Amino acid sequence: MQQPRRTSARQIGPYTVITRLDPTGPGALPVPERRFIARTAEGDRTSVVSVPLDGVDSARFLVEAQAARCHLGPWFAPVTEYAEPGVPAWCARPYVPAVPLPTALAVHGGPFTGETLRALGLCLAETLATAHASGLTYAGVSPAAVLLAGDGPQLTCFGAARAAGPDGQPRSGLPGLEPGSLAPEQATGGRPRPPGDVYALGAVLAYAATGHTVPDREELPSLLRSLVPACLARDPAARPRAIDVLQTLAPSTPGTAPSPTVIDPGSREFPLPGRVIAALARQSAEVLAADLPLPTGS
Repeated sequence: MQQPRRTSARQIGPYTVITRLDPTGPGALPVPERRFIARTAEGDRTSVVSVPLDGVDSARFLVEAQAARCHLGPWFAPVTEYAEPGVPAWCARPYVPAVPLPTALAVHGGPFTGETLRALGLCLAETLATAHASGLTYAGVSPAAVLLAGDGPQLTCFGAARAAGPDGQPRSGLPGLEPGSLAPEQATGGRPRPPGDVYALGAVLAYAATGHTVPDREELPSLLRSLVPACLARDPAARPRAIDVLQTLAPSTPGTAPSPTVIDPGSREFPLPGRVIAALARQSAEVLAADLPLPTGS
Protein backbone atom coordinates (compact mmCIF):
# COMPACT_ATOMS: atom_id res chain seq x y z
CA MET A 1 0.00 0.00 0.00
CA GLN A 2 1.22 3.50 -0.74
CA GLN A 3 2.08 5.62 2.29
CA PRO A 4 -0.81 7.86 3.43
CA ARG A 5 -0.20 11.50 2.55
CA ARG A 6 -1.56 14.66 4.16
CA THR A 7 -1.87 16.35 0.81
CA SER A 8 -4.07 15.22 -2.07
CA ALA A 9 -7.33 15.61 -0.16
CA ARG A 10 -9.43 14.15 -2.92
CA GLN A 11 -13.14 13.91 -2.19
CA ILE A 12 -15.26 11.01 -3.48
CA GLY A 13 -18.87 11.47 -2.45
CA PRO A 14 -18.87 11.86 1.35
CA TYR A 15 -15.35 10.39 1.61
CA THR A 16 -11.89 11.92 1.85
CA VAL A 17 -9.18 9.75 0.33
CA ILE A 18 -6.48 8.47 2.67
CA THR A 19 -4.49 6.48 0.13
CA ARG A 20 -4.78 4.45 -3.02
CA LEU A 21 -5.19 0.73 -2.43
CA ASP A 22 -3.57 -0.66 -5.58
CA PRO A 23 0.02 -0.26 -6.76
CA THR A 24 0.61 1.60 -9.99
CA GLY A 25 3.43 1.82 -12.50
CA PRO A 26 5.29 -0.62 -14.74
CA GLY A 27 4.50 -4.26 -14.04
CA ALA A 28 1.31 -3.59 -12.08
CA LEU A 29 -1.56 -5.89 -13.02
CA PRO A 30 -4.71 -4.31 -14.44
CA VAL A 31 -7.38 -3.39 -11.87
CA PRO A 32 -10.99 -2.97 -13.09
CA GLU A 33 -11.65 -0.04 -10.73
CA ARG A 34 -9.68 2.75 -9.10
CA ARG A 35 -9.77 1.77 -5.43
CA PHE A 36 -8.99 3.99 -2.46
CA ILE A 37 -9.08 3.72 1.30
CA ALA A 38 -11.13 6.70 2.43
CA ARG A 39 -12.89 8.11 5.48
CA THR A 40 -15.95 10.28 5.96
CA ALA A 41 -15.45 13.81 7.26
CA GLU A 42 -17.11 12.85 10.55
CA GLY A 43 -14.72 9.93 10.88
CA ASP A 44 -17.55 7.45 11.44
CA ARG A 45 -16.84 5.30 8.37
CA THR A 46 -13.67 4.07 6.73
CA SER A 47 -14.31 2.27 3.46
CA VAL A 48 -12.75 0.97 0.29
CA VAL A 49 -14.15 3.40 -2.26
CA SER A 50 -14.08 2.57 -5.97
CA VAL A 51 -14.57 4.77 -9.01
CA PRO A 52 -14.77 3.67 -12.66
CA LEU A 53 -11.77 3.76 -14.94
CA ASP A 54 -11.64 6.29 -17.74
CA GLY A 55 -13.66 4.97 -20.65
CA VAL A 56 -15.98 2.83 -18.51
CA ASP A 57 -19.62 3.84 -18.75
CA SER A 58 -20.65 5.25 -15.36
CA ALA A 59 -24.21 3.98 -15.70
CA ARG A 60 -23.02 0.40 -16.23
CA PHE A 61 -20.59 0.78 -13.33
CA LEU A 62 -23.46 1.82 -11.03
CA VAL A 63 -25.70 -1.01 -12.23
CA GLU A 64 -23.02 -3.53 -11.26
CA ALA A 65 -22.38 -1.71 -7.96
CA GLN A 66 -26.05 -1.99 -7.06
CA ALA A 67 -26.04 -5.69 -8.00
CA ALA A 68 -23.00 -6.18 -5.75
CA ARG A 69 -25.12 -5.47 -2.66
CA CYS A 70 -25.98 -9.19 -2.69
CA HIS A 71 -24.68 -11.58 -0.04
CA LEU A 72 -22.48 -14.36 -1.40
CA GLY A 73 -20.95 -15.58 1.83
CA PRO A 74 -18.04 -14.56 4.06
CA TRP A 75 -15.48 -14.27 1.25
CA PHE A 76 -17.35 -11.65 -0.76
CA ALA A 77 -17.07 -7.89 -0.12
CA PRO A 78 -20.55 -6.49 -0.81
CA VAL A 79 -21.15 -2.89 -1.84
CA THR A 80 -22.87 -0.95 0.96
CA GLU A 81 -23.01 2.55 -0.57
CA TYR A 82 -23.03 4.00 -4.06
CA ALA A 83 -23.50 7.34 -5.79
CA GLU A 84 -26.88 8.70 -6.73
CA PRO A 85 -27.57 9.22 -10.44
CA GLY A 86 -26.37 12.53 -11.84
CA VAL A 87 -23.13 12.80 -9.82
CA PRO A 88 -19.72 11.20 -10.50
CA ALA A 89 -20.00 7.45 -9.99
CA TRP A 90 -18.51 5.71 -6.96
CA CYS A 91 -19.28 2.81 -4.65
CA ALA A 92 -18.01 1.76 -1.23
CA ARG A 93 -17.38 -1.40 0.74
CA PRO A 94 -16.55 -1.55 4.47
CA TYR A 95 -12.82 -1.34 5.09
CA VAL A 96 -10.85 -4.10 6.77
CA PRO A 97 -7.06 -4.22 6.58
CA ALA A 98 -6.41 -6.04 3.31
CA VAL A 99 -3.98 -6.06 0.39
CA PRO A 100 -4.61 -7.09 -3.23
CA LEU A 101 -3.31 -10.54 -4.14
CA PRO A 102 -0.51 -9.10 -6.39
CA THR A 103 0.69 -6.97 -3.47
CA ALA A 104 0.56 -9.97 -1.14
CA LEU A 105 2.79 -12.02 -3.45
CA ALA A 106 5.24 -9.12 -3.73
CA VAL A 107 5.35 -8.73 0.06
CA HIS A 108 5.73 -12.48 0.53
CA GLY A 109 8.56 -12.55 -1.98
CA GLY A 110 7.05 -15.10 -4.34
CA PRO A 111 4.09 -17.39 -4.98
CA PHE A 112 2.03 -19.08 -2.28
CA THR A 113 2.29 -22.76 -1.45
CA GLY A 114 0.57 -25.50 0.50
CA GLU A 115 -2.42 -24.74 2.69
CA THR A 116 -2.47 -21.06 1.75
CA LEU A 117 -3.13 -22.04 -1.86
CA ARG A 118 -5.73 -24.63 -0.88
CA ALA A 119 -7.54 -22.23 1.44
CA LEU A 120 -7.56 -19.47 -1.17
CA GLY A 121 -9.03 -21.81 -3.77
CA LEU A 122 -11.66 -23.13 -1.38
CA CYS A 123 -12.84 -19.67 -0.36
CA LEU A 124 -13.06 -18.33 -3.93
CA ALA A 125 -14.71 -21.50 -5.26
CA GLU A 126 -17.24 -21.36 -2.42
CA THR A 127 -18.13 -17.77 -3.31
CA LEU A 128 -18.55 -18.57 -6.99
CA ALA A 129 -20.57 -21.71 -6.27
CA THR A 130 -22.91 -19.61 -4.10
CA ALA A 131 -23.26 -17.02 -6.87
CA HIS A 132 -23.95 -19.64 -9.53
CA ALA A 133 -26.51 -21.42 -7.34
CA SER A 134 -28.28 -18.05 -7.05
CA GLY A 135 -28.34 -17.58 -10.82
CA LEU A 136 -25.55 -14.97 -10.82
CA THR A 137 -22.39 -14.78 -12.90
CA TYR A 138 -19.60 -12.90 -11.10
CA ALA A 139 -17.85 -11.61 -14.26
CA GLY A 140 -15.04 -9.88 -12.40
CA VAL A 141 -12.66 -12.46 -10.96
CA SER A 142 -8.98 -11.62 -11.46
CA PRO A 143 -5.87 -11.47 -9.24
CA ALA A 144 -6.45 -7.79 -8.43
CA ALA A 145 -10.09 -8.48 -7.51
CA VAL A 146 -8.92 -10.64 -4.59
CA LEU A 147 -8.12 -8.72 -1.40
CA LEU A 148 -6.39 -10.72 1.31
CA ALA A 149 -7.40 -9.91 4.88
CA GLY A 150 -6.39 -11.58 8.10
CA ASP A 151 -9.44 -13.84 8.16
CA GLY A 152 -9.40 -14.75 4.48
CA PRO A 153 -9.89 -13.36 0.98
CA GLN A 154 -12.47 -10.77 0.03
CA LEU A 155 -13.63 -10.98 -3.58
CA THR A 156 -14.37 -7.56 -5.13
CA CYS A 157 -14.92 -6.08 -8.61
CA PHE A 158 -18.27 -7.80 -9.18
CA GLY A 159 -19.43 -7.35 -12.77
CA ALA A 160 -16.20 -5.76 -14.01
CA ALA A 161 -16.38 -7.50 -17.40
CA ARG A 162 -19.97 -6.37 -17.92
CA ALA A 163 -19.14 -2.81 -16.89
CA ALA A 164 -16.09 -2.66 -19.16
CA GLY A 165 -17.93 -3.50 -22.37
CA PRO A 166 -21.42 -4.58 -23.44
CA ASP A 167 -22.18 -8.04 -24.76
CA GLY A 168 -21.50 -8.40 -28.46
CA GLN A 169 -18.48 -6.10 -28.47
CA PRO A 170 -14.94 -7.45 -28.03
CA ARG A 171 -13.54 -6.93 -24.53
CA SER A 172 -10.00 -7.98 -25.36
CA GLY A 173 -7.64 -5.11 -24.65
CA LEU A 174 -10.12 -2.99 -22.70
CA PRO A 175 -8.55 -1.11 -19.77
CA GLY A 176 -8.76 -2.79 -16.38
CA LEU A 177 -9.36 -6.33 -17.63
CA GLU A 178 -6.46 -8.72 -16.98
CA PRO A 179 -6.20 -10.68 -20.25
CA GLY A 180 -5.14 -13.95 -18.67
CA SER A 181 -8.25 -13.96 -16.45
CA LEU A 182 -10.74 -13.20 -19.22
CA ALA A 183 -12.34 -16.31 -20.68
CA PRO A 184 -12.04 -16.50 -24.49
CA GLU A 185 -15.82 -16.35 -24.96
CA GLN A 186 -15.99 -13.17 -22.86
CA ALA A 187 -13.01 -11.60 -24.61
CA THR A 188 -14.82 -11.85 -27.94
CA GLY A 189 -17.96 -10.22 -26.52
CA GLY A 190 -19.95 -13.21 -25.32
CA ARG A 191 -22.34 -12.87 -22.43
CA PRO A 192 -20.60 -13.70 -19.13
CA ARG A 193 -21.69 -17.08 -17.81
CA PRO A 194 -20.55 -19.32 -14.92
CA PRO A 195 -17.92 -21.24 -16.99
CA GLY A 196 -16.17 -17.91 -17.53
CA ASP A 197 -15.96 -17.44 -13.77
CA VAL A 198 -14.34 -20.87 -13.46
CA TYR A 199 -11.80 -19.91 -16.14
CA ALA A 200 -10.96 -16.77 -14.15
CA LEU A 201 -10.71 -18.80 -10.94
CA GLY A 202 -8.18 -21.08 -12.61
CA ALA A 203 -6.17 -18.04 -13.71
CA VAL A 204 -6.19 -16.59 -10.18
CA LEU A 205 -5.03 -19.89 -8.65
CA ALA A 206 -2.32 -20.13 -11.30
CA TYR A 207 -1.21 -16.60 -10.45
CA ALA A 208 -1.14 -17.32 -6.72
CA ALA A 209 0.93 -20.45 -7.33
CA THR A 210 3.34 -19.21 -10.03
CA GLY A 211 3.14 -15.43 -10.31
CA HIS A 212 1.38 -15.38 -13.68
CA THR A 213 -2.04 -16.37 -14.99
CA VAL A 214 -1.08 -18.64 -17.90
CA PRO A 215 1.51 -21.09 -16.55
CA ASP A 216 3.02 -24.20 -18.04
CA ARG A 217 1.61 -27.32 -16.44
CA GLU A 218 5.03 -28.23 -15.02
CA GLU A 219 5.17 -24.95 -13.08
CA LEU A 220 2.06 -25.79 -11.07
CA PRO A 221 2.23 -27.55 -7.71
CA SER A 222 0.72 -31.02 -7.56
CA LEU A 223 -2.40 -29.67 -5.87
CA LEU A 224 -3.27 -27.65 -8.99
CA ARG A 225 -1.54 -29.54 -11.80
CA SER A 226 -4.73 -31.11 -13.13
CA LEU A 227 -7.27 -28.62 -11.79
CA VAL A 228 -5.93 -25.38 -13.27
CA PRO A 229 -5.58 -26.66 -16.87
CA ALA A 230 -9.14 -28.00 -16.64
CA CYS A 231 -10.42 -24.58 -15.50
CA LEU A 232 -8.49 -22.89 -18.33
CA ALA A 233 -9.92 -25.09 -21.08
CA ARG A 234 -10.87 -23.00 -24.10
CA ASP A 235 -14.13 -24.92 -24.46
CA PRO A 236 -16.50 -23.71 -21.70
CA ALA A 237 -18.25 -27.09 -21.66
CA ALA A 238 -14.98 -28.81 -20.75
CA ARG A 239 -14.43 -26.79 -17.58
CA PRO A 240 -15.46 -28.04 -14.14
CA ARG A 241 -18.17 -26.23 -12.21
CA ALA A 242 -17.28 -24.07 -9.22
CA ILE A 243 -18.77 -26.71 -6.91
CA ASP A 244 -16.50 -29.30 -8.56
CA VAL A 245 -13.46 -27.12 -7.86
CA LEU A 246 -14.58 -26.81 -4.25
CA GLN A 247 -14.91 -30.57 -3.87
CA THR A 248 -11.57 -31.20 -5.58
CA LEU A 249 -9.71 -28.86 -3.24
CA ALA A 250 -11.48 -29.93 -0.04
CA PRO A 251 -9.24 -32.11 2.13
CA SER A 252 -10.58 -35.47 3.18
CA THR A 253 -9.54 -38.47 5.20
CA PRO A 254 -10.27 -42.10 4.33
CA GLY A 255 -13.83 -43.07 5.14
CA THR A 256 -15.10 -39.49 5.50
CA ALA A 257 -16.75 -37.02 3.15
CA PRO A 258 -14.64 -34.07 1.94
CA SER A 259 -14.78 -31.04 4.20
CA PRO A 260 -16.17 -27.94 2.42
CA THR A 261 -13.51 -25.71 3.92
CA VAL A 262 -10.17 -25.77 5.72
CA ILE A 263 -11.17 -22.75 7.79
CA ASP A 264 -13.11 -23.03 11.02
CA PRO A 265 -16.15 -20.77 10.48
CA GLY A 266 -15.94 -19.74 14.14
CA SER A 267 -12.29 -18.71 14.23
CA ARG A 268 -11.96 -17.83 10.52
CA GLU A 269 -8.22 -18.50 10.73
CA PHE A 270 -6.70 -18.18 7.28
CA PRO A 271 -3.14 -19.45 6.73
CA LEU A 272 -1.48 -16.25 5.55
CA PRO A 273 2.33 -15.99 5.37
CA GLY A 274 3.92 -13.97 8.15
CA ARG A 275 5.13 -11.11 5.92
CA VAL A 276 1.58 -10.59 4.61
CA ILE A 277 0.22 -10.51 8.16
CA ALA A 278 2.85 -7.90 9.03
CA ALA A 279 1.84 -5.83 5.98
CA LEU A 280 -1.78 -5.88 7.12
CA ALA A 281 -0.75 -4.65 10.56
CA ARG A 282 1.28 -1.80 9.03
CA GLN A 283 -1.60 -0.80 6.79
CA SER A 284 -4.02 -0.76 9.73
CA ALA A 285 -1.69 1.43 11.77
CA GLU A 286 -1.09 3.84 8.88
CA VAL A 287 -4.79 4.24 8.14
CA LEU A 288 -5.61 4.84 11.80
CA ALA A 289 -2.84 7.45 12.00
CA ALA A 290 -3.75 9.24 8.77
CA ASP A 291 -4.12 13.00 9.36
CA LEU A 292 -6.82 14.19 6.98
CA PRO A 293 -7.48 17.86 6.29
CA LEU A 294 -10.82 19.24 7.36
CA PRO A 295 -13.43 19.68 4.64
CA THR A 296 -13.64 23.11 3.03
CA GLY A 297 -15.76 25.44 5.12
CA SER A 298 -15.11 23.67 8.44
